[in-house]
Amino acid sequence: MTATGEIKKSVLVSLWFMFLTFPIMVIRVNTVQDVVEWRWLNMAYIGIGTFFISMLWRYMIRRKEREGKKEKTDNLSFAQKIILDKKIFIPLVALTGLFIIVFPHMFSMYQTNIMISALIYVMLGLGLNIVIGLAGLLDLGYVAFFAVGAYSYALLNLHYGLVFWLALPLGGFLALIFGVILGYPVLRLRGDYLAIVTLGFGEIIRLVLENWNEFSFGPSGIPNIPKPPLFGVDLSLSGSIIYLYYIIVGLVIFTIFVINRLENSRIGRAWIALKDDEIACQAMGIDKARTKLRAFGLGAMWAGMAGVIFAAKTTFINPASFTIWESVIILCTVVLGGMGSITGVISGALLLILLPEYLRAFSEFRMIIFGAVLVLMMVFRPGGIINNVRKTYKFQKT
Repeated sequence: MTATGEIKKSVLVSLWFMFLTFPIMVIRVNTVQDVVEWRWLNMAYIGIGTFFISMLWRYMIRRKEREGKKEKTDNLSFAQKIILDKKIFIPLVALTGLFIIVFPHMFSMYQTNIMISALIYVMLGLGLNIVIGLAGLLDLGYVAFFAVGAYSYALLNLHYGLVFWLALPLGGFLALIFGVILGYPVLRLRGDYLAIVTLGFGEIIRLVLENWNEFSFGPSGIPNIPKPPLFGVDLSLSGSIIYLYYIIVGLVIFTIFVINRLENSRIGRAWIALKDDEIACQAMGIDKARTKLRAFGLGAMWAGMAGVIFAAKTTFINPASFTIWESVIILCTVVLGGMGSITGVISGALLLILLPEYLRAFSEFRMIIFGAVLVLMMVFRPGGIINNVRKTYKFQKT
């Protein structure tokens, strides 16, 4: 299409938008003086703004179409090229590791607390990445396993005095059991139906925790959850926060290692095959039911361990901490970061959790910005910030 045609379309979009917003942006009734004010300058701003936004949008769409015609090797993002180039990637990892080690000593307790929350969501995103990114199972009730882990630690400590280090694997194991329990009824479901069922499961868990007062103490929640002990030494507030920071860093590194090994293992290839084509996967002799249950169980296990960390960090939990909105945020970290990409999920989690904290000046417009970012990402980078680089296996003749 010619430049003249693009300009005409943008002018039409601008006029249409001015017409739609005319009653809101132009007309204002002053009830004090009983007059109608006409703010024509607002209409001019809207017209000029929408014209340039429309032109920019069309330019980006055309650019995306041109790039889509290039070869796949030319379509790698800047981040992917850095990951594939070991001369850059290894020193970058070393510098990142050094920064992570000294972070709590360079910044305040507030900054360290924010980073702990971000790393908890990194764990949650990596766990959900198993279910969605690798196995292709849309789970909207993932926060339920997060709640199972948190309440496991809180209740086991309250009734049996169980310490953090024993509750951590137990919380993950209990969440794994719940993941398998959820997986059995949904083995035959996929797509939207699977999403609706998992969403219902997440809400069931939340409502049970909110209404079963004898078990979970209802909306009042469970206070005074102890922080992780360090060989019986009583730590100060700042010391316990730094200690918890290093614990979550270690767990994130362990999570990355395990999920990377799982992705490159036989079960990981089975998950990817299940995601690509269930019928072909089953025809190749892969047990579809067992593969799905493993995905649900292992994904839930990481959410359970993250829940134990969350309970230890906040020292107080109640059902309001585990709403559907948490599932949406965790899902967004995976989708925006890049489904199937470990580096992408980490980037998405850090972006979605840290940016709102550091941009509190724009808190009133946070949801508008969030929605706009989602739309732009789905249009221009549907694969996420860092696309998953599909590994290829070649047989060499001897």
